[in-house]
Amino acid sequence: MDGAETRWIRAFHLLFFTCLGIPAAIVLAGGGAAPTGRATTLALTALAAAWYALFVARRPDLLERVVPTALHLLVIIALLAVLILREPLYEMVLFGVFALPYLLLPRGWDYLGAVLVVLVVMGAGGLLTEMWHDPGALGTVAGNVFLVLLMGSFVGFLVEQGERNRELGVLEERARLVREIHDTLAQGFSGIITQLEAAEQAEGDPPAVRRRVALAKRLARESLAEARRSVDALRPGPLRDAGLDGALAAVAGRWQALTGVPVAFSVNGGARPLGAEAETVLLRAAQEGLANIAKHAGARRVALTLSYMEGEVTLDVLDDGAGFDPSLPSGGYGLAAMRERAGQAGGTVTVESAPGEGTALCLSIPCA
Repeated sequence: MDGAETRWIRAFHLLFFTCLGIPAAIVLAGGGAAPTGRATTLALTALAAAWYALFVARRPDLLERVVPTALHLLVIIALLAVLILREPLYEMVLFGVFALPYLLLPRGWDYLGAVLVVLVVMGAGGLLTEMWHDPGALGTVAGNVFLVLLMGSFVGFLVEQGERNRELGVLEERARLVREIHDTLAQGFSGIITQLEAAEQAEGDPPAVRRRVALAKRLARESLAEARRSVDALRPGPLRDAGLDGALAAVAGRWQALTGVPVAFSVNGGARPLGAEAETVLLRAAQEGLANIAKHAGARRVALTLSYMEGEVTLDVLDDGAGFDPSLPSGGYGLAAMRERAGQAGGTVTVESAPGEGTALCLSIPCA
């Protein structure tokens, strides 16, 4: 997700809590059409808010997965229907859930979920019954349907815009790399070839040959330096800006803010430069490990530890989540990619886990 998408999703979350909080405040103040059973109504309101906070706002990694997001949507719809039956003021919460089906369900399912929201809320409010003999009620139902469809188009536009921005970013980076290679490496290699060809033509003049070979060697060294500079420029942004320790701390902080799960990050041993390849492998492993925890573990606590030892550096990612059986085949690509990256750097990845006992992931890379 890009920044614009994230801001809009946060705005939708805020809209939901606002629409839920207004009738709750009126009921708490003693207003509303049903003064009896106020405590039960407020308890149901708190349950709806908690369910939304825990399983929608706090779990963005679950978005666009039919299961379990469809279940969370059904729970929120059911709670909203009960609230409307108890207190008609809660009909205004409908405006806070217009975007919910489009956030929680993938394409094809989202409009079905939106229709279900309208039908249940309108049914709980009695509008579906009234619209057969009251043109005003029919207009209200039609207006709500129109708003739901309009919200679907808007959310679809946001998604398409985000995908287009990401594609443009990839294309711009490719164009930059092409220019970089043409302006540095390609020209350097052309110069080397020119000097070597000139040396061949001056075969009977040893001083000229030596001069041409020396120029070719100098160009080769300069091209090698440019190649190293280009590779270093491709390092992930956090590594360029803050080094490995700072990059891992920033990744842990962002993940904690996004998921609400506390992450304890620590560094053992004296920090030292590891080289661009090793640092990139460690950073990507931390990102992948945390992403897997968010998707599958349901953890309450996470620990991220970077340890500098005499002959190696290790990264441990621990969680107290659901765990799994490592011997069973996995349909995911993340762990396989992590092992592949670690192997290219001469390292290894080990995973220890069991159902219900959390997971311990350890990546180890040898270093001088």
